[in-house]
Amino acid sequence: MSVPKNGLTYAQAGVDIDAGAAMVEKIKPHVRSTRRPGADGEIGGFGGLFDLKAAGFSDPVLVAANDGVGTKVKIAIETGIHDTIGIDLVAMCVNDLVVQGAEPLFFLDYFATGKLDPDQGAAIVAGIAEGCRQAGCALIGGETAEMPGMYAGDDYDLAGFAVGAAERGQLLPTNDIEEGDVLLALASSGVHSNGFSLVRRIVANSGRTWADEAPFAAGRALGAALLEPTRIYVKPLLAAIRSTHGIKALAHITGGGLPENTPRVLPEAWAAEFDLATVEAPPVFSWLARTGGVAHDEMLRTFNCGIGMVVVVAEGQAAQVAAVLAEHGETVTPVGRIVPRKAAGVVYRGRVEF
Repeated sequence: MSVPKNGLTYAQAGVDIDAGAAMVEKIKPHVRSTRRPGADGEIGGFGGLFDLKAAGFSDPVLVAANDGVGTKVKIAIETGIHDTIGIDLVAMCVNDLVVQGAEPLFFLDYFATGKLDPDQGAAIVAGIAEGCRQAGCALIGGETAEMPGMYAGDDYDLAGFAVGAAERGQLLPTNDIEEGDVLLALASSGVHSNGFSLVRRIVANSGRTWADEAPFAAGRALGAALLEPTRIYVKPLLAAIRSTHGIKALAHITGGGLPENTPRVLPEAWAAEFDLATVEAPPVFSWLARTGGVAHDEMLRTFNCGIGMVVVVAEGQAAQVAAVLAEHGETVTPVGRIVPRKAAGVVYRGRVEF
């Protein structure tokens, strides 16, 4: 075996260490913008630090969640719009924390690509930082992996990791859910970050391009409209939890829709009965259903269909909880109640008009 006269470098193998260093410098201001009590360090160390005492907790239980954004990232790649997909990444994690009554404290990201572009990477992290600011958590670290041969062309992928805390004894769901409790729906901002393999198939079959005007959003390109970021419900929900003490359970409506996610937070004796006639699906879902010929029940088990979060609250406190959520910018709709479970964990009355 012959040895090359001039030894190979890591850069010749496809990994540019200088590009990685340049990206770190570009993202430092975004990371600093997410500082909060408990986290005020700089990135660049081998691990991120968080001080629970400085954050105001006395006897906390930690809650952790991780997630990605699915194939929605392909639309970001193909449109070249990279500054919102990071919001989705944070949202998918922190919304899963707050449904357990936990305050998101810190976030870490994993960004993997075949060829690192520092400007593209900085745009992605800018979105992550924006999501962290919306959720009130600190971006305390992450990993950028340049892996030639693993990702083709401009492809990349993202993963997020979030940790939150709640004082012991204050976690959700509570143990007093009962018949007659009210279901409140918090409106979604659109498709959020689930079902995009079906979304992309529908778009491909329609013959439209990402640059075409969105049939459901006049004046916006189709790709940009579908990249509308996942809504982050953390601050309004924490405000309602802490000021009313009336929320019994929360369900984040992600993949699997209402029928898969709502029963996850209910005792086996109870089911969620939804009055679907009260659900006003945003135009994007009507377009997907009609253009793709997607059946009603398939829409409900694939997409959020306009409901990003379900809130279970005692009937006597429903108005109070709804008022606090509305004051914090949420669109709140009563959509059903808790009933005895006979078979399925979700029961429907009526239909969503797509």
